[in-house]
Amino acid sequence: MPMSEILVLYYSHRGSVRALARQIARGIDSVAGATARLRTVPRVSAVCAASEPPVPAAGAPYVEETDLAQCIGLALGSPTRFGNMAAPMKYFWDSTAAQWTAGTLAGKPACVFTSTASAHGGQESTLLSMMLPLLHHGMLLVGLPFTERTLSSTRSGGTPYGASHLAGAEGNPTLSDEERELALAQGRRLATIALKLAAR
Repeated sequence: MPMSEILVLYYSHRGSVRALARQIARGIDSVAGATARLRTVPRVSAVCAASEPPVPAAGAPYVEETDLAQCIGLALGSPTRFGNMAAPMKYFWDSTAAQWTAGTLAGKPACVFTSTASAHGGQESTLLSMMLPLLHHGMLLVGLPFTERTLSSTRSGGTPYGASHLAGAEGNPTLSDEERELALAQGRRLATIALKLAAR
């Protein structure tokens, strides 16, 4: 993997977070010299015997240790589960002690994104919860500044902590115009900063 790749790592249950991930990846790819690499994490089960296939049936491949080591930045996405990241994403980060010890991600920029069913479903607390392991890994957090004018006018998703989507009770994964614009802007911002840091 070239050192200009930015990892877009997400877990998506009904497609909304995947839609945001793809839009963030478009923003990354729009910056000359940057390339997005989409990856996901497997589901977890309370039944110990249950396991996922080694390759997902559809969508992005599962993340591997080399994806973390070789990326120059990271966009991290998860749906909201009671104001927190979903269990599969938490399970993944709980398994990264070796990367933490080695400082694999230290000094690399990162951003976060999420989706909820309701307007007050915990988007911002979920985004903050996803920042915690990234801070422990020594990553540099990149938010969405209010210089993105859409952030002040959106009636759907979008926060200064990161891009978000309001899926509604039916779990509609279709992003609003504002959500698409903010996710694209977040990808561009992350890529621009990652390239500057990588060039030092």
